[in-house]
Amino acid sequence: MLTNKRKVIFDHDGGIDDLLSLVLLLTMEDIDLLGVTITPADCFLEDATESTLKILSLFQRKDIKVAKGNLYGVNPFHYDWRAQPKMVNALPTMLATELDTSALTSLSASDFIIQQLQESEDKISILMTGPCSNLVKALETHPELKDKVDEVIWMGGAVDVKGNVAMHNHDGSAEWNVYWDPYAANNLFKMGLTIKLVALDATNCLPIDMPFLKAIAAQRDFPLSELAGQFWAATITSIPSYEYTYHLWDVMATSCLEIDASAIQFEKMELDVSIQEPNQGHTIKSPGNGQWIDVAVSADREKVLDYVLKKFRRGF
Repeated sequence: MLTNKRKVIFDHDGGIDDLLSLVLLLTMEDIDLLGVTITPADCFLEDATESTLKILSLFQRKDIKVAKGNLYGVNPFHYDWRAQPKMVNALPTMLATELDTSALTSLSASDFIIQQLQESEDKISILMTGPCSNLVKALETHPELKDKVDEVIWMGGAVDVKGNVAMHNHDGSAEWNVYWDPYAANNLFKMGLTIKLVALDATNCLPIDMPFLKAIAAQRDFPLSELAGQFWAATITSIPSYEYTYHLWDVMATSCLEIDASAIQFEKMELDVSIQEPNQGHTIKSPGNGQWIDVAVSADREKVLDYVLKKFRRGF
């Protein structure tokens, strides 16, 4: 049956900003969330699955199915970053929430995406805040399902700014979600899909700094803000490792589903993905040879911040 709500599959990789993206997504009244798939990238899979299920329980949305991924990239995330869902699960609200696994499906993440695309009468938007491996595997297995994908919104890439990969064999040009599985990213860009790439070019304007944390804390009487403040406070342990600062990467990408179009500026670019060292995973401008991608190049910090703060002024 056709509905007016936009159908979405959310594919994430378990980091704190991924989990807060799920929280944000669950506040959107015009979104029909068909399911959540998890990539074992910036997380340990079982911890991220527990976090995901508990957030769905807090919103009383146990009807939303969750599928675990079984694909692994060639460039693993740092282990201390991957432990963040365990930290989240130790927060008071999460500890007090019973773990209910009834929403888990036995399908792998890629097979779940295939099933949803096959069964839906409507086109489906894919929101990805981790690597793109699950979607690419699904569409490589069933290329006829590309026509069922309405739009891909992906937090990934760094085009005209420095990347956030700091490894001994890398020149620092890549962003981690692309770097984790550059081969899948390279294939994604060749599939002819409508893609909005929310790159570091735009997300760099919203670091998780003390002024941001104070703004969230100022509205802690709202249960969602209290929980979000606890989540974001846990990211301070990432600073200043590798000159690395947490940003609203995934939350900004998720906001693209409903935020006013004037808040985030996109430009069409022909992009390719490098699969070779020393710039493996770099999203490169490739006029005449790349795929046309809508790339987020800048954002209005105040508009995005106002949007996020407003969305978290509520209960579950």
